[in-house]
Amino acid sequence: MYINITASETGNNKGSSGELVHYLEKENRQAAKQQPEKESERWFSNGRTDIQPHEVRAAIDKNVAKLLRVDAKFFLVNISPSQKELRHLMENYGDAGREEQLKRYAEKIMDEYARNFKRPGISGSKDLVWFGKLEHYRYYSYKDKEVRQGKKQNGARKEGDQLHIQVIVSRKDATNKIKLSPQNKSRGSNEEHSKKVGQFDRVAFKASGEHIFDQTFAFERGLSESFRYANGIKNGTAEERQNLNNEQAAKPSESKQANMNPTAPTTQATVQNHTISTKDVLEALLMPTRDEATASLLGIKRRKRKGHSNDQEMSL
Repeated sequence: MYINITASETGNNKGSSGELVHYLEKENRQAAKQQPEKESERWFSNGRTDIQPHEVRAAIDKNVAKLLRVDAKFFLVNISPSQKELRHLMENYGDAGREEQLKRYAEKIMDEYARNFKRPGISGSKDLVWFGKLEHYRYYSYKDKEVRQGKKQNGARKEGDQLHIQVIVSRKDATNKIKLSPQNKSRGSNEEHSKKVGQFDRVAFKASGEHIFDQTFAFERGLSESFRYANGIKNGTAEERQNLNNEQAAKPSESKQANMNPTAPTTQATVQNHTISTKDVLEALLMPTRDEATASLLGIKRRKRKGHSNDQEMSL
């Protein structure tokens, strides 16, 4: 499961959300040209599944009390299941069923997003102003190596199952009083200071998203497909990486299952003689270990290097 938080697909989140809302309506515009009779894919939030784009723009743009012109007004949360996770949903719920299940899953993710701030009065998605949009396709851009190498055209549709969800979430809570920014990395010099300025642990957020998916959909995730493994391989000590490799080697069933289905559309990379998902490696790069509590939860020990900081920030 790939979960990422950025400023915006359009690169600007300091003004109106109109440009981003318009961008995320691109599939509806394309469908309207090809199949005018087809119903548009509506936005959803906290039980509603019939939200119009103008409602999204108005709700986000008016929820900006006391924010400065240069302040971020909203953020974009990308929720992208892996190919294996999408196949699991298809097998259990069918095409239409899995779309509804993903929307419900997105609500649970936004519950975790809210709780991650550890702010009084912010306990779930109903305390936020957010709107999700189901998307079926992804497109190549100039950033992709296939475009740079001339193998694909900029704007061409990517192959494979690309079902995913984009969520626009306001910087302010539902009362328009509390600022909530996932860019805030402060832990403060003491507990009271941290409570005052807020905090957001991206590693805990990513780990919780994976756990919720597995628990909700009875998904059996192999060690090599887990965030714990990818994060440990990237950020762990030599001893910790070796322990993970030994643990992986003791689970031959994962390799056998992979070999039984050689045509499965998976993308893989080899790290220290073990095969792990490229997507997991990227997630580990984007969301490294942030604090001792989270590191302990993931079974990873922090390394301390003189004159260096162990904290690395995800670019937002």
